Amino acid sequence: MSKQKNDAPASLFSRLILHSPARISIVAFGLLMLAGTVLLMLPVSSTGVSIGFTDALFTSTSAGCVTGLAVFDIGSGLTLFGQAALLLVVQLGGLGIMTLSTLFILVAGRRLSLTGRIVVQDTFTHSNDQSPSSIIYDVFLFALLIEGLGALILFFRFAPQFGAAKALHLSIFHSVSAFCNAGFSLFPDNFISYQEDWVVNLTLSFLIISGGIGFLVLSELKHCFLFKRRRWSRLSLHSKLVLSSTAILLTLGTVVILLTEWQNTLVPLSFSGRVLAAFFQSVTTRTAGFNTLPIGEMTDESLFFIIILMFIGASPGSCGGGVKTTTASSLVLLGISRILGHEHPRIFHRSIPEASVWKAVSLVMMSMFLVSGGTMFLLISEVGNISHLHTHGKFLELLFEVVSAFGTVGLSTGVTPGLSVAGKLIITLIMFVGRLGPMVIAIAISSQKTSRYYYAEENIMVG
Repeated sequence: MSKQKNDAPASLFSRLILHSPARISIVAFGLLMLAGTVLLMLPVSSTGVSIGFTDALFTSTSAGCVTGLAVFDIGSGLTLFGQAALLLVVQLGGLGIMTLSTLFILVAGRRLSLTGRIVVQDTFTHSNDQSPSSIIYDVFLFALLIEGLGALILFFRFAPQFGAAKALHLSIFHSVSAFCNAGFSLFPDNFISYQEDWVVNLTLSFLIISGGIGFLVLSELKHCFLFKRRRWSRLSLHSKLVLSSTAILLTLGTVVILLTEWQNTLVPLSFSGRVLAAFFQSVTTRTAGFNTLPIGEMTDESLFFIIILMFIGASPGSCGGGVKTTTASSLVLLGISRILGHEHPRIFHRSIPEASVWKAVSLVMMSMFLVSGGTMFLLISEVGNISHLHTHGKFLELLFEVVSAFGTVGLSTGVTPGLSVAGKLIITLIMFVGRLGPMVIAIAISSQKTSRYYYAEENIMVG
């Protein structure tokens, strides 16, 4: 009888948590955030007074969710130990704590559970064609190779300026931060001092794009390069859609930022420097959070367009957040297909399944609800009952902050350090939900039972 009582909590935990991949992800990331919070609160992590719980939780969540928002200067506020702890949380959050756990199980020679297989495959692929072991291998292979290459290039760029020891530290930190799309920088002005530095800008852009297109796409590109001919045709529809939508968004972002900032933040730069700065900001805006332009000084139209890019975010199975490029592409293709009279959205001689389209619609709706609710609560906590006549620009700044947190971007107009305790907790929650995805949270808290009946249909007037 006693044994049954002892087994009851374990059985309940297994039924509520272990049998739900979504809940496992939430628990795993939650534990990572708490571990990071404890490490950052240690006296050895701070250069001054020990970091308080709220600021440590905010920073740890920002790191684990690879967001990059910070309430204090990371470069001067954290010791070498604190920066190393922060970078570890960034790396674990970027690659996914469940992936690391699965790797340890595989290394130990144990058989991967069905739940573990579902979590890894749902996180990094769109099908069951790849085994979890091959997925894990590709994830870590690309992470180590790309981060290592980026760190090497940055080291040779920073070494003449800072010396070998500091250059090694700076290059590793920023390479990992860029590939994981975290956006944390050890420089007080982020990368504004390197506005016209082609080596730094292009290296960071390469790292950000590589970490933002997804491991499945990188894996397919690797295999395609083994063949001499018809490389594009060998790619899956998913990879084609990711690459094409990424290219379109990067081009569109560059052009819009050039046009809206030409007479503003781009004025001090040369023509080539303006193009480089606009391109870099277009790259980093959708998920990474680095900046070479002062975000707080940009025009309203630029900030509004950046909000759209941040909401879209990176691609599925990547280090970035947002509703994802394939989601936005599916909805755009749906609209175009309906205008042309096609029943299903189509591209590259393929049709997108109806289930994928409905998933995209649901994800966007839930994301818009989260952003709207987060903005409302942040306005209440930061502005209160003050008339809008006395808070000009505050709405746009707080909306920008919420979307940046949701898209795990990390860009800010400068309001982050001044947030109240309630405001910091609101942004912390939005970062957490944004990293896991609104649908993962919804699945985790929803009933596991499937309805066995439906009601009769009746038409309604729409539009």
